[in-house]
Amino acid sequence: MYQLNDMPDQVAPELLAQLTQCETATIGHFHTHGFVEPAIACMLPQVRIAGTAVTVSLPPEDGTLLNHLMRLVRPGDVLIVHRQGDRHRACWGGVMTTVASRLGVAGVVIDGMATDALTIRDKHFPVWSRGVASLTTRFAGIGGALNVPVSIGGVVVNPGDAILADESGVIVMAPSEVSAIATHAIEVQEAEDVLLAKIAEGACLPDLTGASQLIEEVNARG
Repeated sequence: MYQLNDMPDQVAPELLAQLTQCETATIGHFHTHGFVEPAIACMLPQVRIAGTAVTVSLPPEDGTLLNHLMRLVRPGDVLIVHRQGDRHRACWGGVMTTVASRLGVAGVVIDGMATDALTIRDKHFPVWSRGVASLTTRFAGIGGALNVPVSIGGVVVNPGDAILADESGVIVMAPSEVSAIATHAIEVQEAEDVLLAKIAEGACLPDLTGASQLIEEVNARG
């Protein structure tokens, strides 16, 4: 049976615009949760997206629901695909890439495999996956669930969550978290620019960061 739930409200455009200014690795300096495990990696060398999570849970053999979703998706959606533990069959390939790109889908994050890597690169369509496989899903009529909470790379994703993803990884956050996280991330990035300028002028990194002083203080305490 196929469980079809309504599409979630989209994250406010102004929040996504703020989020796209942030690097995931910058957020990783101060934030601790919502990071998808790094085995789910970007198939493109340089990319950054921010969008609204639309979740799909697919049985290993059945890709019917993901195909059906192409009549429902909206520009700016990020498809979050739970593969129910399957690591052999690709649920995403060249046709899906072409269609999703035309529909304005921001990207797709798969806790499993993709295929047709050349098309994905040629279209420059953002895909995060555990790897590439030639065995694929089919229209098996088994079932699946649309817009339910799913676990992706150790992180629970709810429909309507905000997604930030780049070549360094994927972060999931509630829309209510976005403004505070993005504001601080931008501040950290600006501070890093100042740090790099001082290093270019000849300053010593551990003096600027306080790392050497911290080591001395810890050692002094015995």
